Amino acid sequence: MRRAKIIAAALLAATVLGGGLLLWRARAPAPTPAIHAHGTGPIIYYRDPDGPFYSAEPKKNASGKDYVAVRASEDVSFEDKPPEVAEPQPAGRRIRYYRNPMGLPDTSPVPKKDPMGMDYVPVYEDEAQDASTVTISPGKLQKTGVRSEPVTLRILTVPIRAAGRVDFDPRRTSVVALRFEGFIESVEKVAEGDYVRKGQPLMRVYGPDLSSAAAEYVAVLNAHSTARVEGARRRLVNLGLDGASIAAIARSRRVPRVIDWPAPQDGHVIERTALAGMRAAPGETLFRIVDHSVVWILADIPERDVEAVAPGQTAVNRTRSYPDHPFKGRVALIYPHLNMETRTARVRIELPNPEGRLLGDMFADVEIEAGGREKVLAAPESAVIDAGKRQVVILDKGEGRFEPREVKIGRRGDGYAEIASGLSDGDKVVTSANFLIDAESNLKAALQSLDRGAPK
Repeated sequence: MRRAKIIAAALLAATVLGGGLLLWRARAPAPTPAIHAHGTGPIIYYRDPDGPFYSAEPKKNASGKDYVAVRASEDVSFEDKPPEVAEPQPAGRRIRYYRNPMGLPDTSPVPKKDPMGMDYVPVYEDEAQDASTVTISPGKLQKTGVRSEPVTLRILTVPIRAAGRVDFDPRRTSVVALRFEGFIESVEKVAEGDYVRKGQPLMRVYGPDLSSAAAEYVAVLNAHSTARVEGARRRLVNLGLDGASIAAIARSRRVPRVIDWPAPQDGHVIERTALAGMRAAPGETLFRIVDHSVVWILADIPERDVEAVAPGQTAVNRTRSYPDHPFKGRVALIYPHLNMETRTARVRIELPNPEGRLLGDMFADVEIEAGGREKVLAAPESAVIDAGKRQVVILDKGEGRFEPREVKIGRRGDGYAEIASGLSDGDKVVTSANFLIDAESNLKAALQSLDRGAPK
């Protein structure tokens, strides 16, 4: 009332001086006080509807229009206020009610603001009917940076990385040992690390049992006893004599004092214990020869990746000695037991080594290209929202409408996840800002319980 009395006094003084109050800001149009449609209380002054003039009594302006009565409850402000632009409503949609923007259980039949000054969110009639769909205006979509990508069929590879080491193939390893007690007359110039060919002489051996069997074979041949020849020859074979040495005895019909003992295969000599003049017991290792043309890499993979690995898959191996030269091989075997301490499974990878670059016990970084060779339905991993026991994606239905869809996820790799069920080829899923849409969907679902009590 004090403010109203001051304004009334000012208006009376202006009336006496000139019949109206001139605007002190002459160059710019003065703001018009905001007048409510229905005021209450007594009339405190009158306002010119066409300009910034006021009067304490009813009167007409220069255009013949009546001054507008201003009541005590009406707001009087001489400061500029930005015009309030209402957000355009979608055509053909009716607002059912307004809900609290913070998700509180509060609704309103008319627009209003919460205690923090945030506008209540309109809820449309079609939204109330379709509880699974969230509708977002184009302006909000642009501000939140929502991006969508179609779900397509693709070959999904899952690289599995592990550490491994180079090992020899025991099937390509031979041990040179005597099957009888003998003596080594001499050893050829063969040392550890040397490469030998199959049939190449390694040492000269004498043995009483070997000489006795050779003498029996020569006697049978000289007696032309065909029935006994095969038995005498078999005895020499059982003593470890090779076919070339037996044929030489048959041609000469003489019993040699010493026998040249040949290499059983091609390969490198990795162990030599034979010495000239030594006595060799039956079964004692004298030479160990390994063929390096094919080697193994034994890799330990985590227990969780065992299911994705299968024999026949390609494995790329990089060693510390040749980091820029990858060696490709194939998974040959998954060992049927786990390491209890490390909880890893051993995988055997076979790969060719014709140049002999891969040496025994080299460390290698292994990458197995796991996954199937057939195309599967896959979506970007960024589109999947992992909710613990279930996985959800946000389906883009177009025109700002989105629907949360529960899916089943298979393998993952290359930034994509296999969609076992829940989507079809060509469906578009949200890949960015999907957590905001999911939160909006959860909020909407929670507010459905308030729908019955909401104002109509």
